[in-house]
Amino acid sequence: MKTEVIQKNNTKAVVVKSDELLITDTQSALDLIMTVKYETGCTNIALNKEAIADDFFILSSCLAGEILQKFINYGVRFAIYGDFSNYTSKPLHDFMYECNNGTDIYFQPSASNAVDKLCGCADA
Repeated sequence: MKTEVIQKNNTKAVVVKSDELLITDTQSALDLIMTVKYETGCTNIALNKEAIADDFFILSSCLAGEILQKFINYGVRFAIYGDFSNYTSKPLHDFMYECNNGTDIYFQPSASNAVDKLCGCADA
C-alpha cells in the first residue's frame, strides 16, 4: 500500500494505491480507516478500485452499504477511483451517480478527480 498526502483548497486528502485487496469486509474497511487516520491524520481518503473486493460492486451483496456506513460513522470522506465502465448494473450506476452528487462518498475516474472532489475544488 502506497499513500500520498495531497493538499488542495486548504484541505488534505490521502491517495491510497494498492495492488492487493485492502477492503474485503467491514473489518478491513475499519482497519484501513484507522491506519490512514493514524499515519496521515487525514479524514479524506481516495482508494483505487482494484483494492476493493468485487462483491462491493454487487449491490445485492449489501457489502457496499455496510462498508460505506463505516466511513460515514467514523467521519471519513471516501472516494473510489478507477475505470467503472465494465460495470453494467443500472442500480450500481444510479448508486454511483447519487454518491457523486452527495458530499461524503465519490466514484471518480482518476486519483486527481477523487482528490478534487474530496478537497471541494469548484470544478470537480
